[in-house]
Amino acid sequence: ARGDYHRVMYWLELFRREGGQLHWIAQTASEMADVFNNIRVISTFGACAIYHHGSKTDRLWHEGRIDRVADYLKCMRDQGVQVGLGSHIPEVFEYAEEKDWDVDFYMACFYNLSRKERESALVAGSTRKATTEEYPPEDPPRICEVIQATDKQCLAFKILAASRKCCTQADVREAFRWTFENIKSKDAVIVGMFPKYEDQIALNVDHTLAACGVSIPSTPR
Repeated sequence: ARGDYHRVMYWLELFRREGGQLHWIAQTASEMADVFNNIRVISTFGACAIYHHGSKTDRLWHEGRIDRVADYLKCMRDQGVQVGLGSHIPEVFEYAEEKDWDVDFYMACFYNLSRKERESALVAGSTRKATTEEYPPEDPPRICEVIQATDKQCLAFKILAASRKCCTQADVREAFRWTFENIKSKDAVIVGMFPKYEDQIALNVDHTLAACGVSIPSTPR
């Protein structure tokens, strides 16, 4: 979840007051005036890991200032948390590997949404650009090459192409199957869920078990 002050941390505080034991992996909030301070606050609030916001990473890549990200990663390391790097651009991860950046995990998008400079909807304050995003079929194999080439753990996201692979549960299951077949055994997937009309949490657990070759329980959830 994002490390912003007015949403996530408020919800986490209420959750913890009720005894919640969630392990929080936090994304930096790029709209903050001081990202270094944002990292320190996130760490103080109990995140076990922090990763640098992918859209901000991509913007610095396009501006030729990608090495600035290394300073944020060092700040994370200084807080004693697991250090992560997010991006939508495969070449960013290859650059980080080449430079041997001190990173524990990668937050790797299945689609390169940053072929051109872009800003995330939450930072820009508008979702209008989301409808023009492109999800070409050649992107997942490309990022999986990068994922397979690194020893670091990777968290693969947008495996459902921002709902474009969600027409049926069969489509969702196939997306899970392909993903788990093409990432490493220690990697993970991250998917957005909206369980208002169906139990998407249970469905995704079943899809994951099937993709990993684990027998699915026959009893109702």
